[in-house]
Amino acid sequence: MILQDNDPFTQPSFSLGNRAARALWGVVWLLVFRPSPRPAHAWRRALLRLFGARLGTDVNVYANVRIWAPWQLRIGNRVGVADGVTLYNMAPMEIGDGCVISQGAHLCGGSHDIDSSNFQLVARPVVLEDQVWICADAFIGPGVRVARGCVVGARAVVIKDIQEPWTVWTGHPATRKRGRQPRSLP
Repeated sequence: MILQDNDPFTQPSFSLGNRAARALWGVVWLLVFRPSPRPAHAWRRALLRLFGARLGTDVNVYANVRIWAPWQLRIGNRVGVADGVTLYNMAPMEIGDGCVISQGAHLCGGSHDIDSSNFQLVARPVVLEDQVWICADAFIGPGVRVARGCVVGARAVVIKDIQEPWTVWTGHPATRKRGRQPRSLP
């Protein structure tokens, strides 16, 4: 999907097809998705599915959530994605069952190779396993996997995998604060 060895100052970083799909999604987001009433979750789910998102049951994505490429998004069952969240999914993004992504959180699947002469664009998947809570204004970086049942505290910055399930992480960079009791999904 990402064009290699291009000049990012004068050439596009993505294929024409990708840019056209994102442009169409941008228009739909602006004119139909974003202005939808707050409780219109079914309507927003339908629009996301129309653009290729794979969504489970009881998924609530609020109207001002920014999604870069719905066709690269998979969300499990009983998931809430709050106001002001950014899902910058240049690579596939997977959000497991029972997850909550609080207001202002940023899940980022793209960056640049700082050692390349053209700062080559790179994309890596982001994965939240089941029952993860990403708290307000937290940042999850490219290529990060967050283990089942973890809580990433408000404004935390996660740039490496969190491999230990049922733990709480806070700070910049995020560090483990404590464990928490496993819970089963309802």
